[in-house]
Amino acid sequence: MKTKLSLVIITSSLFFSLFDLHKTIAENTYIVKKGDTLWTISRTFQIGLSEMISANPQVEDPNIIYPGQNIKIPSITSETSFESRVTELTNRERQKYGLPPLLADMKLSKIALNKSRDMKDAGYFSHRSPTYGTPEEMLKRFNISYCEASENIAAGQSNPEEVVREWMDSPVHRKNVLNKSYTHVGVGYAEGGTYGTYWTQLFIAK
Repeated sequence: MKTKLSLVIITSSLFFSLFDLHKTIAENTYIVKKGDTLWTISRTFQIGLSEMISANPQVEDPNIIYPGQNIKIPSITSETSFESRVTELTNRERQKYGLPPLLADMKLSKIALNKSRDMKDAGYFSHRSPTYGTPEEMLKRFNISYCEASENIAAGQSNPEEVVREWMDSPVHRKNVLNKSYTHVGVGYAEGGTYGTYWTQLFIAK
């Protein structure tokens, strides 16, 4: 039986929007239109934001892309779809309690992915990373400004429904998910390692 673990700390929130699907010039290439962001493009193609960022290293700042720019659309994998699903389920839980949805943050998603991969590669399960330090130190390292922040982590869960359910069953994790102060969220998922799966959720209030 696969071992499952989950921990939490202090956090933030998220909100998202949808937009019309635009034409691609090739199977894996998208031409940026006015008003596009990597987040809206990732939502349209149902790709995890962190994977979209990883697939486009030419984009120096994930928050800045330009009309006419070519963006690579990575293949849909369990990792990318799982991250999007966690965000969706998190906002569903908030909606049940009359809370606004969290805004998916590109930089937070990249940091969350780094944390999940770090736990997998370094063989640990903790809010304190031997590579990045505490969540607060990690956010500072990546120049993230916030008023309040927290982190949920988990390991061993096989799908988004399971991990969100276990977070909601944990008073501390649940408090992070339902924190009315949070405005942005980032999710990172990695496969492999001791527990098979690693999940990180970063929340911030701006």
